[in-house]
Amino acid sequence: MTNVLSWTSDDPRQSQLFNSYGPMYRFQTDESRGQRVTTITKSISPGSRGGRDDKVAKLEWAPNGGLGRAIIGKSMMSMVDLVKPDPRNFAYRTFSAPDGQTYRWRPGGNVHDVVLQDPYGNVIAFVRPVRPTRYPLGDVYAELHFVSPSVTASPPMMDAVTVSAMLYRFCMAFGA
Repeated sequence: MTNVLSWTSDDPRQSQLFNSYGPMYRFQTDESRGQRVTTITKSISPGSRGGRDDKVAKLEWAPNGGLGRAIIGKSMMSMVDLVKPDPRNFAYRTFSAPDGQTYRWRPGGNVHDVVLQDPYGNVIAFVRPVRPTRYPLGDVYAELHFVSPSVTASPPMMDAVTVSAMLYRFCMAFGA
């Protein structure tokens, strides 16, 4: 059984992921003094009154709008490290997760899905584009499916997959 989050907006920098309980992740991009910054927050208790959000990451975009640097927790890294092109196929992107393993986003078996594989080739998550559909929280353009329970059981892993999925969507949409 998969855990499915609906993804609003065709621009992942200004979007949110939600399920039947409410918003789970928010991607809010602001610009100040020529610097574009995306703040990613996670709802701690979706659907409850007075729920609170925790900051997952801050993405500081390059001046040209391309990949810049990411601040996740107390770690700072290049955004490229979260979506490294695979030299064998530029549609494949890799990242190192909190568990120290390398994971790979790649086009899936069907024409539209993008799958995330663990180091052993098992699909643990995938992004599926959908026909834009109107919801109270916004128009949905994609779904993020968590296939492996090990992803949703580990908040740092779920956050890493979500951030890298967002950056993968950005790279594919804007040619980064």
